[in-house]
Parts: sequence; structure tokens; C-alpha cells
Amino acid sequence: MTDASSYTPPAIWTWNRENGGRFAAINRPIAGATHDKALPVGRHPLQLYSLGTPNGVKVTIMLEELLALGHAGAEYDAWLIRINEGDQFGSDFVDINPNSKIPALMDRSDATPIPIFESGAILMHLAEKFGAFLPTEPAARATCLSWLFWQVGSGPFIGGGFGHFYAYAPVKIEYAIDRFAMEAKRQLDVLNRRLADNDYLAGDAYTIADMAAWPWYGVLAQGELYDAGEFLQVQDYPNVQRWATAIAARPAVRRGRMVNRVMGDPASQLHERHDAADFDTRTMDKSSDT
Repeated sequence: MTDASSYTPPAIWTWNRENGGRFAAINRPIAGATHDKALPVGRHPLQLYSLGTPNGVKVTIMLEELLALGHAGAEYDAWLIRINEGDQFGSDFVDINPNSKIPALMDRSDATPIPIFESGAILMHLAEKFGAFLPTEPAARATCLSWLFWQVGSGPFIGGGFGHFYAYAPVKIEYAIDRFAMEAKRQLDVLNRRLADNDYLAGDAYTIADMAAWPWYGVLAQGELYDAGEFLQVQDYPNVQRWATAIAARPAVRRGRMVNRVMGDPASQLHERHDAADFDTRTMDKSSDT
């Protein structure tokens, strides 16, 4: 590997090798399907194709919260997309999401199925479809959407930025880690200040803004994301800690975290979800601290 301090970018970049790191085999500078693969379709109107990463967890939390409110139409089938194996480049998946990222949702509630991709768009679609977790009063709605899109815009600095260089990059580059650690802490401070006078990001009510932010910032604050809690001194953000703990305790969040999960304690994993009965008491008890 070239010493980062001596690297000079070429006049024209060319893709002539894998870039190293945990996800090198699936990174490429072109889009589109690499193979034909049909996606399974279950019996429920909502068909989710995802993985239990922070972006995937946003949607499974939302669906479980909707079901907890009694919205029977939010019943869903969650199918596992193994990104390390390239499932996201299958032809049917690319038809739903040309960007080949999880999560992807097919809403088959009506005669013409609706494909939705990008986690923020899926949360908005579901909130508007069921009239839940998105305020309707204009000022409150604007606040909620501001924080939702704050997460959409800021999250990549945590994942592809800090997370990549701190946890996954084949070479530890001091400049890159310092740059993104500074930004991660700045974002935690943004949240800490907001949550000093508000129970949740949009105010007094729990909304899709919290569902979008918690799988990244809440889990980070609890020291579980990238094992970076000590490095970032996450205990220095008490308001984020309070918010993170409150959301983690919600039963629907505990269920949502399990769906399409393939890492950690096997008792915390539910690779596919097709019915509420897929969650059993023994598994839920064991998963409460994961």
C-alpha cells in the first residue's frame, strides 16, 4: 500500500485494483445489475429487502412502531439482502433501487406496486401512508423534516467517513481519522444541544426524525457503533445519552433491531421476518442489551 504521505493523485483516476478494506470486493465505480436474480415476494402488502445495518434498522423500527400502534396494514415481509455477497446487484433489486443500496421497499398495497428506496424516503412514505410519526401542523412538520434530512445529509460522515477510516480502512490514516472524528463529535454536540430542551428531535413527540437518527447516533452514544465510544468520549453528551437510552427501551425498537440482523449474539438475530410470531419471548429477553 502506498504511503499516504507520499501519494500524489494521477491526472486521471483509473479503476485498476480493489481499494482494500472490508467492503473492497463490492465497491466499484459503475452502477447497474451484475446478475439476474428474482426477489422473493411474501404475503403482506409491504415487502422489505434489507440488512440490519443502521440504515436498514430505521425502516424495521418504523414498521414495528406502526404495528404497535395498531396499523395492521403495516404488516410486512423482511427479506435478507447480504451486501457482502452482492445481493444488492441482482436484477430485481436494482429495478427497485438503481443505487444498489439497502433498504429497498416494494409497496404492493394497490394494483400498481410502488418501489421506494433511500431510508429517509421510505420513512416519509410510511409516515404519510399511515398518518403517524410525522406532524401535520406546518411548523412541527417542518421541524421534523429538517431533522430527518439533517440525518440523511450528516450520516455519511459517520458511516462512510469516520466509520470507514476508523474501523474498516486497511491503513490507519491519521489525517482522515482526525478529520472525521472531529465531525462526528461536532454532530454529537449538535444533537446534545438540541436535546437539552427537547425530549425528541422534533420536540415533545417521537417521530421519524428520531427513527432515522437513533440507529446511527443513539447506538454510537451507547458505545456499540464501531467500538468507538471511548475514542469519541460519548459520555460527554448527556442529553444524547438520555435520548438514546429512552429509545432503546421501546419494545418496537428492540424488535426492529433484530430484523435482518446477521451480526452479534445469534439470539438477537432474526434474518427474515414474515409474522409477529417470528419474535419469541426468549429471544426478546436475550436481545434487550444488544
